[in-house]
This record gives sequence, C-alpha cells and structure tokens, in this order.
Amino acid sequence: MTADLFTYEEVSYRLSRSPRRKRLGLVVTERGAEVRIPQRCAERHGHQFLRENIGWVREQLRGLARRQSQVPDHHFAFGARFPWLGNTLELDRAARAADAGIRDGYLQLYCRTREPDEAQIQSALQKLYQREALVLLQEKSAYFAGLLDLQFSSVKVRRTRSKWGHCTIRGELQYNWLVCLAPEPVVDYLVIHEVCHLRHHNHSREFWALVASLCPDYKRLRRWLKENGHTLQL
Repeated sequence: MTADLFTYEEVSYRLSRSPRRKRLGLVVTERGAEVRIPQRCAERHGHQFLRENIGWVREQLRGLARRQSQVPDHHFAFGARFPWLGNTLELDRAARAADAGIRDGYLQLYCRTREPDEAQIQSALQKLYQREALVLLQEKSAYFAGLLDLQFSSVKVRRTRSKWGHCTIRGELQYNWLVCLAPEPVVDYLVIHEVCHLRHHNHSREFWALVASLCPDYKRLRRWLKENGHTLQL
C-alpha cells in the first residue's frame, strides 16, 4: 500500500511497502518517485534512500520531461495528417463504412456522427489503425515465418505500456499496433524479432544470429525503437 505524499528538495515521492520485497528500490514516473521498501523496513530508511539517490531521481525526471516534450500533439480533425509506416497521411472522411481504410495515400475514416468532435475522431481513428495494423502484421508475420519455415498459431494486436511485441510458448504473436507509426524497416525488425522467438524462446546468441540472418541492420533499428518509441502515440 502506498503511503502519503512526501517532498524532498521539490521532488514528490511516496513510500510503498511490499511483503515480497527484500531490499529498497526506486521507481520514477512523471508524477514523481516511489520508494519501494520491504514490509518490515522502517520508514526512515525509505526517506534516507530517497535522499541518497536524489541526483539520480532528478536525472530520471528530466529525461521523462524531455521525452514527454517530444510526443506529438495531434489535432484530431479531418484534413490533419497522421503517421503510418514512417509516412504522413491526410485524414479524409469516408462516405461509407466499407470505404474506411488506408487508400491512395489517405486515411479514410468513417464516422456515424455528422459533426464528430476530436474525441470521437480520435477513438474512430485508433480503431482504424488497430484494424489496419492487424492485417499488416499478420501479412508480415506470415512472410518472415515462411522464410524460416516456422509456424505461429495467431497474431493479435493491442496497446501495451511496456512491450512492443511478445511471442508466447504456444506460438501466439502479439504486437503493439502503435509500432505501425514507425518507419517500415522498424516494423519489419519487430516482426522478425518475434518470429525468431518461435524457434528460440530466449535472447541467446543463436537467437540474435537468427534475427541478423533476416535483418542485418537489427541493432540500429532496435536502437531507433528504444530511443523513439515514446513518440509513437495516437
């Protein structure tokens, strides 16, 4: 359970106890810091731990603020432009639901409401992206798995907070559909990464060698996703 909010040198933080924790730990978010302490640890040790690591906490907060400033502030309206596979496409209104999709360099969006507000357009656009991303990622997964003579059981897309992709032991491939805002080579790298987990459920030397066999430039693309993934927002 998280305790009251404290402040030290203008940094807000909380103390959080955990019966499973054996040592002190720190987690930093945009809201401040959280000091995680063992169940029987005295609170004064948590406060002292924060003070001893205040420099590191400030550095993390500055990094979070910098990354947050890089997130695009989209204006959800027809005529605005949105990223898809590294390109920017203009949002156009589709006359019928059957016409919705990515067509001729446009995002064709169907809305039932005659004059939708930004929230309605954003919601409909996210559903469109999710649908289009699923089709794209299914196709790419089948292509790269075929090159390696591997099989998967299904492809799913969802919006996750910490992972761009995942391969389960049952052969299910899962992707964060927001990756389709990135340049297409980055998308290909992610798909190759997860497909290779169908053979190696680890990050061993053999796994990375298999990734490199299909994506020799994987280190640069992996770094791009790590450094720019926070900007892929819709």
